[in-house]
Amino acid sequence: MDAEDLADAIVGHRRLVLVVVLLLTAGIGAGAAAVEEDTAMDEFQVESEEREALDAIDDDFATRGTETTTAQVVVEADDGNVLDRSSLVSILEFQRALHEDERVSKTLADDEPIRSVPSAIATAAIQVEEAAELESRAAELNRTDAALAAALERLENDPDASVEAEFDAVRANSSVELTDDHGATFETAAQRLREAENETAREAAIRQGTRGLLADEYEALATDRAALADGLEPSLAAQIEQVESMDDDELAATIERVFDAETDRDELFALMPTAYEPGEPTASGTIVAVVQDTDGEYVAADTAPDSIVTGQRAIGDLAASELEGSTSVFGHGITADEITSASADSLSIVGPLALVFVLVVLSIAYRDPIDVVLGLCGVALVLVWTVGSMGWLGIDFGLVFIAVPVLLIALSIDYAIHLLMRSREERHEGDRGPAAGMAAGLAGVGVALVTVTRTTATGFLSNLVSPIGPIREFGLVCAIGIVAALAVFGLFVPTAKVELDAFLEARGIDRRRTAIGTGDRLGSVLAVGSRLARRAPAVVLVVALVVSAGGAYGATQVETTFETAAFLPEEPDWTHDLPDAMAPDEYTAAATLETLEEEFVRQDRRAQLLVEGDLTDPETLQRIDDAERAATASGTVAQLSSGDHAVRSPLTAMESVAATNESFNATFHAADTDGDGVPDSDLETVYDEFVAADPATAEAVVHRTDDGEYAAARLVLTATGDASNEEVTVAMRDAASHVDGDGLTATATGRATVVNYRTEGAIVDTIVASLLVTLAVVGGLMLVVYRRTAGAASLGVVTLGPVLMTLCWVLGTMWLLEIPFNYITGMIASLTIGLGIDYSIHVSERYHQELERSDAAGDPLRRTVTGTGGALLGSAATTAGGFGILAFAFLPSLQYFGLIAAASIVYAFVASVLVLPSLLVYWTGFVGHDRHRSTTDRVSQPSATREHD
Repeated sequence: MDAEDLADAIVGHRRLVLVVVLLLTAGIGAGAAAVEEDTAMDEFQVESEEREALDAIDDDFATRGTETTTAQVVVEADDGNVLDRSSLVSILEFQRALHEDERVSKTLADDEPIRSVPSAIATAAIQVEEAAELESRAAELNRTDAALAAALERLENDPDASVEAEFDAVRANSSVELTDDHGATFETAAQRLREAENETAREAAIRQGTRGLLADEYEALATDRAALADGLEPSLAAQIEQVESMDDDELAATIERVFDAETDRDELFALMPTAYEPGEPTASGTIVAVVQDTDGEYVAADTAPDSIVTGQRAIGDLAASELEGSTSVFGHGITADEITSASADSLSIVGPLALVFVLVVLSIAYRDPIDVVLGLCGVALVLVWTVGSMGWLGIDFGLVFIAVPVLLIALSIDYAIHLLMRSREERHEGDRGPAAGMAAGLAGVGVALVTVTRTTATGFLSNLVSPIGPIREFGLVCAIGIVAALAVFGLFVPTAKVELDAFLEARGIDRRRTAIGTGDRLGSVLAVGSRLARRAPAVVLVVALVVSAGGAYGATQVETTFETAAFLPEEPDWTHDLPDAMAPDEYTAAATLETLEEEFVRQDRRAQLLVEGDLTDPETLQRIDDAERAATASGTVAQLSSGDHAVRSPLTAMESVAATNESFNATFHAADTDGDGVPDSDLETVYDEFVAADPATAEAVVHRTDDGEYAAARLVLTATGDASNEEVTVAMRDAASHVDGDGLTATATGRATVVNYRTEGAIVDTIVASLLVTLAVVGGLMLVVYRRTAGAASLGVVTLGPVLMTLCWVLGTMWLLEIPFNYITGMIASLTIGLGIDYSIHVSERYHQELERSDAAGDPLRRTVTGTGGALLGSAATTAGGFGILAFAFLPSLQYFGLIAAASIVYAFVASVLVLPSLLVYWTGFVGHDRHRSTTDRVSQPSATREHD
């Protein structure tokens, strides 16, 4: 059965076809209810040794972060000082408000949920006062002890002296609360002293009446001293009272003591601007870190549970109302909410604009409202089939699927315009009725539509080679949608069109319309490609090749990014003039992130080094120290205002514990035999005492197995805000090389840095691999198709040429506009090939058909570019303009995608109507017009024209 026979069958059984298509739509579309939205970028991370190392760290170390997320509240004082009394108190009151607000309090982590500079200052001041009070208590106890001893001595020397009088005298002159029970003990001790027969009994009696009498008080003093040494946790009320009670000199002295650069207070310095001078009583800003429990749910920049989103929004509201100065909040709850809101806001503004634009352009192209509605109904059916298939296959709608409707709407409009315009041409030229005209038109474009579907779907299936799950699913869904487009516009639209036209013409309404591009004015414009092809094809091709070469160079320079900043919404100035009903939400995350990167140390950009093996080898800590030095020397590790780098390692943790624990300090230095500050002997004992002295600190950097073996250690480094993931990864891998080998393995990792860099690499690998597979498979298919249909496989090569040029132009444009590859723009290569093949095939197939009917190349070329070129113009104008409106979206990723998608459509059109005609002229000269016609006659046997009316 040839194309004409198939077209006759479809049109002849049109009512049956309509019923079958509608039943299939109902069945397939039912699956749409099962499709859920999944915006988590974690799906893009590939299996790798870096990912496995990160999982091992989460399992083996006491890491804070696997079950929590941190909101950073940036506070900047209007008067330029967040360390004055008023600002400190306002921050402490803000912390109290966080605990009192149920939206926030129910999400707070159990252990140290809020970290702030004012709390550290207030606590330090309270500790000083507590220490002074304890010293005063100790001095008073010692004085009272001495007074009691003196009283006992007088009672021993003077048998007539009154025990009660001596005790009352001591009680009257002591601030220690001495009770009657104490008096009874003193009386017993005095009696024993008077009766003592030897020195031993005498000393025992004195002890009973002094230290023994004050035993409870001395024990309470020791308990309070131990509590102070372990660290106080005063209530917020006590902290506020403390700060309010201090004068300026006391406050300045406390700040100087807290921010002594020689002390190990890295976590505190991380809350201060990098420009802060340690110990100074003034600072332009500070961070309040609020740690929230995620209840085990996955949290990332684009996804967070509702409790975290609500909690961080509440934090922002409380910050604005409670704190002095300007405030902003950065956290994954905020970013996820803003990304979601920006998507909805973009849709509310861009959606109507795109719809209006598409309707206007289609109305101009079709000049018939019924055809416009019919075409849009076809687009809707294609989307229903595609989304329904996703539901039946269990595929969720992720961020990468934003490109799917773009592709399918573009192809659907293209299929519709080619089908309807060709049927109009056939009716106009052959004076046919609705059925005969549609059958002839469907037969005319059917081969092109099938070829486009076959090659484009196969091209997108090449994404199945990707190691990234969502990209594999993207390729499969696109292929399903493309096949759905062929089914809908090859079956439903032509049969529905015939039924409608026949119904209306039976009632006296003329349904004949001219095809776009066949008029004199537009036809002369479209014929530019054919005129250039006849007069200067070499010039056209040289210019196209030069531009393509430049684009190919630019393609090698396009960057890839998976960093948070690339996905945060922006608020253009023009939105300020929108009516309140259309005005978008206020987006603050991008600006807050910029502030964090410029003025502070970002807490979420961490890289880690996992060291596995026998940690007790004497050289282990030295090799870890070498790795730490290499990393900090790379310039990618953030530097705190104290001058220290933001690094946490076994060595830095040990040094911190040694500074406050005398016993471990002695062990640490005893193990350092060469005096370089790095223990190099008896490391097992060092680890044992390290864990005993401070289990929480030790377990965060050293892993001890259930058998008691020390099997792993880790370094945690915070990257600078301006260091790329690639730079951080290179630095960390270089650091790992200082440890790796001789019984130890070192792996560089880090979710927001090294793992993301691997994801960036996987995206690039996917683009390259799918591109090569696509070109190979599509090229092979086109050789076979054109060998069978046109008798010349070389026509397939010629048709593919403009597609490659278009791809180079698109990638070169990305480079010029500094648009990076990410999980959305990475689909541009597939989109470009899909649309480019579509446009080129339509031109080549039409030219092949026109060449069979003519004796010279000139007239067929003109009819091709004015007939098919007109349909391509309508399709390109509609889809390019419609998706170019995405440039007004609030998400940079959507802006970039809309801009490049529009460019790819325009470039594909330009290549097909300007460059391809020149290639076809050379191809015709190479193959020979007569030879082509004779070859075609041998491979195809056209059926006689059929009339249905």
